[in-house]
Amino acid sequence: MASDLELSAMRQAITLSALGLGTTSPNPPVGCVILDRGGTVVGAGFHRRKGEPHAEAHALNAAGDAARGGTAVVTLEPCNHVGVTPACRQELINAGISRVVIAVMDPTSRGEGGASMLTAAGVEVETDVLRDEALTVLEPWLTATVRRRPYLTWAFAADGGHQSSEEERLLLDLRANADLVLEGKTVDEGIPGGHASAHFAPPGDADIDVGLSQWLSAAYEGGVRSVLVVGHEHGAALRRHLKDVDEIVVSVPRTDPSRALEVVHPDLVPIGFRAIEVAAHADSLTFRMRRLYV
Repeated sequence: MASDLELSAMRQAITLSALGLGTTSPNPPVGCVILDRGGTVVGAGFHRRKGEPHAEAHALNAAGDAARGGTAVVTLEPCNHVGVTPACRQELINAGISRVVIAVMDPTSRGEGGASMLTAAGVEVETDVLRDEALTVLEPWLTATVRRRPYLTWAFAADGGHQSSEEERLLLDLRANADLVLEGKTVDEGIPGGHASAHFAPPGDADIDVGLSQWLSAAYEGGVRSVLVVGHEHGAALRRHLKDVDEIVVSVPRTDPSRALEVVHPDLVPIGFRAIEVAAHADSLTFRMRRLYV
């Protein structure tokens, strides 16, 4: 069972993993913390983009010799394959790590999986530690990977009016989490130049009103794992294809109770979605919903 020190380290690793949001695709955003034999944090790292060192490599490099006999706390199962970078499970073994604590198992593991290979090498492995907390960062990538299409977030203002300052800040935040942003028919990278161009080739401008599923499939093949659609322009198409929408973020203006039904109308919260966050602002609130996966 994970110790309090390991749980604290896992939450640190989850925070680190979020620093890779918007740049790691097609790779996942992962964080790693190294504890020495006495439980002191001696190394930490996160994965920034494909082609660069993984989280474990950054953390082991920071820890140096202090990693020997220590514990690696990582948000996603260490990879078991040699690709653009070495297999993380082998780097952990080579560094003399004696225990690995994992939040989420990797459905893309090749062969027996990194956890199995670590165990075979005599490394103690514990899985599913703070899994639900780690999914706050990893769920979009996992959903995209399992469904083989990008995780799609639709963000809009409930009244369709002029964006408030809160809405503008919200969109900036959402853009930084997304690989691609679609406004009208224009497609932009969420963080301009954030991805490794050698491994990221998204499709061009899109008319998702007539070809949403095809465009999403092409985006996935180009390395895209998350898409943000902004505004009402594609609302009719998205409501027709709600199966392709994973998350809805709506800004609701503060209003008089007499206008309640105008602002929060019945189809604002579609069947099959659950509320995951409500944030109040000076003149609006943000309501965030995520699809219920079965």
